[in-house]
This record gives sequence, C-alpha cells and structure tokens, in this order.
Amino acid sequence: VCFIPDGLDCSISFVSHVLGKVCVHGRQKEILSVLVPRLTDLTKSDCIWQRICWRLVECVPDRWMEAVVLGFVQRAPGADALSRLLGNLVVKNKKAQFVVTQKVLLLQYCHTTAVLQNLLGYLSLDSLRRALLIQVLQELLETWGSSSAVKHSPPEQQQYISKAILICLSHLKEPEIKSCRQELLTSMMEGVKCHLDSNLPQIRRLGMIVAESISLKINTDGPVLKFQYEEDDEARELKSLLVQAPPFCVVPSLPDDERNEKADAALPLVLESNKKSHTAAPMMPDEASDAELDSDDDLIPYDMSEDKELKTKAPVYVRDCIEVLTGSEDVDKWEATVKALESLVRKNPAATREVSVELAKILLHLEEKTCIEGFMELRQRAQVAVLTTDPIPVAKYLTSQFYSLNYSLRQRMDILDVLVLAAQELSYPKSHGKTKHSGAQKPCIQLLPGSDSSKDWRRIVDERIKSKTRRFATGPSQVELASGPNEFNSVAGHFFFPLIQHFDRPLTTFDLLGEDHLVLGRLVHTLAILMYLAVNTVAVTAMGKALLEFVWALRFHTDSYVRQGLLSCISSVVLSVPTERLLEDMTEELLETQSWLGDVVEKDPDGDCRRLALQNLLLMENLKKKLKTVPS
Repeated sequence: VCFIPDGLDCSISFVSHVLGKVCVHGRQKEILSVLVPRLTDLTKSDCIWQRICWRLVECVPDRWMEAVVLGFVQRAPGADALSRLLGNLVVKNKKAQFVVTQKVLLLQYCHTTAVLQNLLGYLSLDSLRRALLIQVLQELLETWGSSSAVKHSPPEQQQYISKAILICLSHLKEPEIKSCRQELLTSMMEGVKCHLDSNLPQIRRLGMIVAESISLKINTDGPVLKFQYEEDDEARELKSLLVQAPPFCVVPSLPDDERNEKADAALPLVLESNKKSHTAAPMMPDEASDAELDSDDDLIPYDMSEDKELKTKAPVYVRDCIEVLTGSEDVDKWEATVKALESLVRKNPAATREVSVELAKILLHLEEKTCIEGFMELRQRAQVAVLTTDPIPVAKYLTSQFYSLNYSLRQRMDILDVLVLAAQELSYPKSHGKTKHSGAQKPCIQLLPGSDSSKDWRRIVDERIKSKTRRFATGPSQVELASGPNEFNSVAGHFFFPLIQHFDRPLTTFDLLGEDHLVLGRLVHTLAILMYLAVNTVAVTAMGKALLEFVWALRFHTDSYVRQGLLSCISSVVLSVPTERLLEDMTEELLETQSWLGDVVEKDPDGDCRRLALQNLLLMENLKKKLKTVPS
C-alpha cells in the first residue's frame, strides 16, 4: 500500500489502473490476498484510509471493475469490513452496481454462502444501499417464482437463489416488511406453486423452505405456512440463514450457531416457566387431596398373563378373498385377508387364473379400511403375485386402465410400479419347487441400468467359465445357481407396447404432455426398465425401435426428470438390443441420437442429464467402428 505524506494532495488513479489490470489478468488472488487484509486493518480506526480505499476502487476503469469488486467481496472478512473497503461504490458506479446486484446473484451460482452473506450484508449496512437490497430481493423472488426458470435452471442455481432470498429476508426491518408485504405474499404464492409442480424432490423442498421463511417474516402474529419434509443438514443450513449473521465476521457453521441462539433464548423461558410452576403449586391443596382420594393405585389388576389373543382365520380359497375384499364388514377378517392374499395367490395359481382380472381390478381400487402396517406394500405385492401368475390377461387389463378415465395419478403410478416389479420377477430365473414366495425380498428397481451393466455381464461370464472348468482338488462344493426359462420372453410385448401407444392423446382428466409431467417421467423410466429386462427376448428389436422413436418425439421436453428417463431409455436400447440388429435396423436412428446426445452433453442445464448423455456416448463408442463400415 502506498504511503501518502501528510498535507500533500496526490492522485492514486495509476494505482487503481495497476490494481485493475493485475486482477483482470489472472493475478487477483496474489495481490488481493495481501492488499485486502492490510486495508482492512488500516480502515478500522482511520477515516482517511477509508477515503483512500474508496478512491482506489472508484478509479478502477469499468472494463476491470468486475474483477476488482469480486475479489474484494470474496476476500473481505465480513460485511462490515467490505463496507469500509468499498463505501458506496455500488451507488456511484453503474458497472459495480451491475456486478453486485445482477451478475453475482442472478447470472452466477458458483460463490459460497459466505460470499452471499458478505455481499447482501454490505448492501444492508447503509441507508443509501438499502434501496438496492429491496430491489435485489424483488428480482430474486421474481426469478424464484418463474416457472421457466424452475424448469430450465439447474438445481444448484435454484439453491443458490434460495440462499440469497433467505439472507435478504434476514436483513429486512419491520417497516420494510410492512411496505412490501403484499408483494412478498404474491411472490411466495407464485413461487411455491412452481416448485411444488417440479418432479425433483430437491426442488420441491427448496420451495417449501423458502415459502415457510417468507410466511414467517410477513405473518409475525398470525398463522404461518408449514410443510412436511425431511429435516437434514441442508434444510437446517437454509433455515439458519434467516438468522442474521454478525456483520463483522463470516460465520463458518451457521446451523450450530442457530442452535446456540435458540438454546440461549429458550433458557430464560424455561427458568420463567419453572418459577411460575413453583409459585402456582402451593395454591391448590384441595385439588391434591382430591387426586389422592380418586387414585386407582389401590386396585388389584387382573392376571392376564395366560390370556391369548383371538386371531381371525384368513380365507383358504382365492374366491373367498374376493368376497371378503368386496363385501365383508368384518374388519378383522378383511385385515387377515389382505395379509394372506399374496401367499394364497402364489400357492394356488390355477384358481388365481380363473379370477385373475377380477382380482387385479379389486386390488387396483382397494382402499385401506383400517390402519394396517405396510398396507401399500401388501397390496402391491398381491398385485405383483396376480400379474406374475397370469401375465397376459392382467397386463392387458392394467395397461388399458393406465390411459382410462377416472383414475388418480397415484393409481396410474401404482400400475407402472406393479408392471416393473412383475417384469423383474418374471425375467429372473427361479429354483422351481424350492422358492418361498412369501418370504422373498421385494425386488429392487434400477432406474439407470447402464451404469453397472458391464460389471454384471463380466460377473455372469466369469461364473459361466467357472462352471465349465474342471478342477481336480478337494474342497467344499459350490452352490449351484438357480436356472430356468425367462418367463418374461413371451409376455414382454404385452407389458411394453400398450404403454407406448397413447401417450400423446390427452384425456379430460389426464394429459401426459401437459400438466401431468410427473406421470410422464415415471412412464419413461418404466419403459426404460422394461426395455432393459427384455434382453434376449424375441420382441427386443421391435421394442428398441419403437422406444427410439418415442425418445426422439420427446427429446426437447422441458422437465429434467423426463429427459433423464429418455436418456435411460437410450442406455437400455444399446444394452439390450443385439449389436447386429442395431446396425441393420436402427442405423439412422442411432446416428441422429448420437448427434442429439452431443448437444445434451454441451447444453443441457441439468447435471444428471449431461452425465447420462456422456454415459450413452461411451456406450455407443463400442459401435462406432461398425457404424462407419455400414453403407449409407
């Protein structure tokens, strides 16, 4: 830092030019890591050094202003120090104002929470700058409440904007809140709707937390919004930003400090309540004596150690289950039937096939009469059992009902889940006569099968080599793996093609290409799983060709969850369809898809979509040489 003799006028424009040029040419860290701490110490108690520092940054040319201002914001130890270093630069310089109020907050999202606290705390520490703080909050809320921004911006940027909104709210004073209460309420209602419409749980939770915080600020006396979501470290960190951090230091761990503040605030309340309880206790001797007289401690309890709980006997026949589920008023018998239905269906396949469609219809519409633990899982397992016992008629019924009227979105997604679980069970080999279906674990659904498929195939090949290798040595014999025909082979088309036929036909209560994009996302992921499970089946080539056409029609969908499912579909096609069939029957589709995947890797705002697209390109790399040899 230059030394200025007392009583002499001098210009520091040259120093400002040097500072700006050094920062813009990539040496920002080296110079500001020394300059900012030194200026922070000098400006603590000397107003002359404050004026020198203000003049230093004000004289930086506009073309270098961004690098200098951003460096000061990132390296200042707190909002108070930043205010001493920059003064009212954002009020005097339009370029600095654009960087602070627009670029750092709305166009970038790479900065830490501490930088946001420095920046917004700096705007709140002076009356001239507080107008910019209100303006920034309004623009942040406008972006937060924009449905287009929610759909097209990555989750990291939306979390960044949410943090900035919460920090702005922590700096608002009561008169400012009153003056813009209606605007805050309107922005909150619009924004929470956009976030709750998203298919991504992270986005929905961000909307809930920000809406709760705004409601807490504008309704200090009345009722506030309250949502149900998982309280994890991320949620606690976001809520802690509503507590204003000290302006003179950067708080590294806000959740702990918030807990300490709450504990300190709760301590006098506890002491006060204890005082009240102690003062109120001796005033009610009559009530205490009445309580002693009414006590039941002297009564001798009955000996119920040998009592046995009466258990309702479950039905023995499948048809009896239908009668109980549709017309019985006996709640205990109904509950016993729901618990025993899956095992009964698997033990009596012939009887189940006679009433399979009727039973599937009852289970699809079955509602919980009593509070049975795990009712949804019991119903789903029974549906899977019915579908695997009689696949073709039940699959035809379920797929036809998926596009029918008068079904809720939950029922339609239940249909998709049952189809996937049944397909997975049918495609896996079974050890006939030894399988206990009732004790079997619930099969897992792998939404993105491409990531571990190569490892699975390597494991299968190694096991086949071991099984065909003769070893002349003594030792424990290896357990023979279960084997059997792929039962999904003959029914794969009945699961797949009806689902893909009518996706573009809107109904009165169901529009997949419109507002019901959550179900569309689930449908796309379901088709990807069915395609992956159809490996080595007869219909796999036709399924792959139809699925590529389906993906091509929806490739520009605005919802990231849907795009992730489409990219999973491509992985399933490449992994499941034989290479010869891909090259002969789908060459043109693959080339077009490869070009689109390149655009996704470069331009898609969602990180998971970019990762999946890159994964697909790597899978297609194995086909590249063969594709070049195919004549056009």
